[in-house]
Amino acid sequence: MKLIVGLGNPGPRYETTRHNVGFMTADLIADSLDAVFKQSRHGALLAEAFYRGQKILVAKPMTYMNLSGQAVASLFNWYKLDVKDLIIVYDDMDLEVGRLRIRGRGSAGGQKGMASIIRVLGTEELVRIRIGVGRPLEGWG
Repeated sequence: MKLIVGLGNPGPRYETTRHNVGFMTADLIADSLDAVFKQSRHGALLAEAFYRGQKILVAKPMTYMNLSGQAVASLFNWYKLDVKDLIIVYDDMDLEVGRLRIRGRGSAGGQKGMASIIRVLGTEELVRIRIGVGRPLEGWG
């Protein structure tokens, strides 16, 4: 079983912001697997599917970005996952728009959602896919 977690913030206010690219990616993955998100007891929307005989869970924590670790830890413990079964997808302002960086471990690099997950799970040995969103243009906030 694999758990893919897209980080973002819930609600229409954040739906199309660059900071929500993790949620957008989770939506695309779930859609490509014909999976539908449902509310779970873990503080996250959760979609379940099978791909090549393996169960895939796609999650979007509803805890807001900075508390993502709460929902991830709940899912992680409930499904008795190993850290090698977890993939975190999130935005990175230090990468050019559209660039990807995949790492198997490392610090949060200032990303508060990832910092929350590292803190709660107690390890930096987590696969993460960082999606470049660039820095805001001057005067755009």
